Amino acid sequence: MAESKEAEQSNASESDQGEFLETEAPGITAQTMLIASDSYENLNYGDIDIDDEQFRRKKAGSIHAIVKQSSVSDVNEVSTGEESDQNEGNTKDLCTEVGKMTVKDSVNPAAIVSQISIPDEEDVGDVNNSVWRQQTKHVFILSEAGKPVYSRYGSEDKLVTIMGVMQALVSVVQDSKDNLRCIIAGDHKFVFLVRDPLLLVGVTCGSDSIQQILLQLSYVHSQVLSVLTHTTLFKIFKQRRNYDLRRLLTGAEKFFDNLLNLIDTEPGFLLGAVRCLPLDSSVREIIAQSIVQHGKVKDLVFGLILANNQLVTLVRMKKYFLHPMDLHLIINLVNASESFKAAESWTPICLPKFDSSGFLQAHVSYLDESCDTCLLLLSVDRESFFALSDCKTRIRERLLKYNALQAIADSLQKTSYSIQQCGIPNLWHFLYKSRSTAQYTSPEREAPYLSQSDQERLFGLYQYLHHRIHTSGRPLKILYHVGPYETLLGWVTQGFELYAVFGPLVTKTCAIHAVNKLLRWIKREEDRLFILNSVTF
Repeated sequence: MAESKEAEQSNASESDQGEFLETEAPGITAQTMLIASDSYENLNYGDIDIDDEQFRRKKAGSIHAIVKQSSVSDVNEVSTGEESDQNEGNTKDLCTEVGKMTVKDSVNPAAIVSQISIPDEEDVGDVNNSVWRQQTKHVFILSEAGKPVYSRYGSEDKLVTIMGVMQALVSVVQDSKDNLRCIIAGDHKFVFLVRDPLLLVGVTCGSDSIQQILLQLSYVHSQVLSVLTHTTLFKIFKQRRNYDLRRLLTGAEKFFDNLLNLIDTEPGFLLGAVRCLPLDSSVREIIAQSIVQHGKVKDLVFGLILANNQLVTLVRMKKYFLHPMDLHLIINLVNASESFKAAESWTPICLPKFDSSGFLQAHVSYLDESCDTCLLLLSVDRESFFALSDCKTRIRERLLKYNALQAIADSLQKTSYSIQQCGIPNLWHFLYKSRSTAQYTSPEREAPYLSQSDQERLFGLYQYLHHRIHTSGRPLKILYHVGPYETLLGWVTQGFELYAVFGPLVTKTCAIHAVNKLLRWIKREEDRLFILNSVTF
């Protein structure tokens, strides 16, 4: 960061916090549909060991419970064995295909390092490519045996050597009964996340902190599980440790690429929150009730509508909630799949935070000709495509009847809302997250953040604020920072997180008065900016 850090003031004392008005936080409600959690929750650098007992327990997850409940209520005749097969999907077939192969239990790091002591240009491939080396952020996935799985840039086949070195480094440290967390070399950070049986590595020379890279790697790992499920992944590598996982991920590269692009631009991934499309609460209620009334199909767990990566509404089965990370994976699925726009689709998706052991079946369809409004109906019943297709037709008819689709289209045309509507001079941009609902709101990017480079710099400022406030060694409640181009203010309470960007000449007192005024404006608009009612089937 180029900001003058000597001008930075950070304070978490009661006296400074008292300068802020004690108002009820906007967007707070007890009726939540998303699991409220900090974006850094449950993050760690170490391996996750799953023994046989834990593995067996994973079979009895949320999907299993829903199917079992349906069986008990005589909605559907399903035997215990059939439930297990449904949860595991095609696991047995995959494991049969994988077969068994004897491999060494350990990898010799010295042997790997010796192989690259005098590399040929053909061996290193993309590593010597100047374009490849100049990328700001790289992400690699490899198996615990050092087998390449995915690289954000370049060809995995040409990066076998460098991935072998990464695996060797982790292995050497693990032999010393420790875990390799990160390596800092000049401007570059190398961050390692071990998720047995995979190793994920992030390399960046950008503004991302080590903890933020770790969060991003967790998203990438969840994306792997969303395609395969943890049950399948664990069984495959339990039988064959050096299996080439790219065989099963063929065609899924676009989801990893798109996810990483979203992570670099969408603040919701950083905040662990979802942005809602601004709508009048009455219109949003009509949309939700349309799903409730016409989505009464057995084993339908979630019904939601997305528009331009924003949540319009979410209806859920009682007792079950969505985690923001799972919802981000759903958004990524829709955003990366142009084929959904051609016709109604039926696709399996694993939501790791909901149940990493099995698939939900997603009926995906667009409700308007412009393909902006996407309806997703997620069920545990693999045979309910036609029933959900009928639901989609009836839902669309009701939305047309009450002009709800037109209201969504009108809101999308506005993109978001202007910072000028807040009526606060010298406030250039902000992010506000309601911690209880895991939802956030922000205005359009306006001057001076119109160009791509300026938008990237703005995102870097938010990364800086978020990292400084959430640093585990010295967490802050309030952070006031004066830079050469902007003044930044971050404020975190039990109810919300607020990150604001002001002009360079704004004093601390003026910034505090401004954010208090901003909170009052968000409070007045909260019914439009947030989903405050949790609707259930």
